[in-house]
Amino acid sequence: MKSGFTAIIGRPNVGKSTLLNKVLGQKIVIATDKAQTTRKRIKGIYTTSEGQIVFIDTPGVHKPLNKLGEFLLDEAKVAVPDADVILFLVDGSEPAGKGDRWIAQNILETEIPVIIVMNKVDKLKKPEKVEENLLSYKTLFDKNLPVVKISAKTGRNIDTLINNIFKKLPEGELLYPEDVVTEETMRSVTEEIVREKILLNTSDEIPHSVAVKVEQYQEEEEIDRIRATIFCETRSQKGILIGKNGSMLKKIGTEARQDLEKIIEKKVFLGLEVKVEKDWRKKENSLKSFGYEQEK
Repeated sequence: MKSGFTAIIGRPNVGKSTLLNKVLGQKIVIATDKAQTTRKRIKGIYTTSEGQIVFIDTPGVHKPLNKLGEFLLDEAKVAVPDADVILFLVDGSEPAGKGDRWIAQNILETEIPVIIVMNKVDKLKKPEKVEENLLSYKTLFDKNLPVVKISAKTGRNIDTLINNIFKKLPEGELLYPEDVVTEETMRSVTEEIVREKILLNTSDEIPHSVAVKVEQYQEEEEIDRIRATIFCETRSQKGILIGKNGSMLKKIGTEARQDLEKIIEKKVFLGLEVKVEKDWRKKENSLKSFGYEQEK
């Protein structure tokens, strides 16, 4: 039996969270088409008769513009040294860019086995274009790395990817009970689900300017009662998040509640409010309060 850790590294929006959800067959991480959707490392645990792969989903690697950006970059970096395998997930529908080169030179210069995973290849109709893009990623490295072409959205070649990971994992017993798929608590899952609905329903700077904090999570036999606060940076953002007669806040709350009820398979009461925390992304105390702090 084999078991070990597999870190998923790549630029924003290449499909890291979509891939993990597809592998696990259920939603444990939020996924949107907006940068910085993933803000923390999240473990997803895949178990078969062959063994166990503990995937570590990481924030997209990009140049940090504030304290939050620095945290996101560190979250990606610290996932690498403890990994047994690294998936360098790239957008195969386009050639390698500066961001991919930076990741290869600054994060992936390691003795840990790396697999280049070309996502979104189904977007390209011409096979020669796929090979042309592939070459641009392979030449980022001095050594010849294995490549798997996938579609995280449709699940194409996911089984091939899993087989390639197992080949490189060490022998070992299961690291988690076989029925566990994530370490995340329902508090953190709730915060992420609410943030996802904000990302999907708002635009411009708002998606990047919000943090969500569960203030109370009370489990009862028939219903879970949750109170959470959405923090933004300006009064105008607060107004947009609440919407006319509270319409936007109600929409965010309803969509989040419906997702949560599917996950925990019972009724949920979700109460939301919005508060202003000016420039929280630049303040270490605020970041710590919202859980954006490196584990020691």
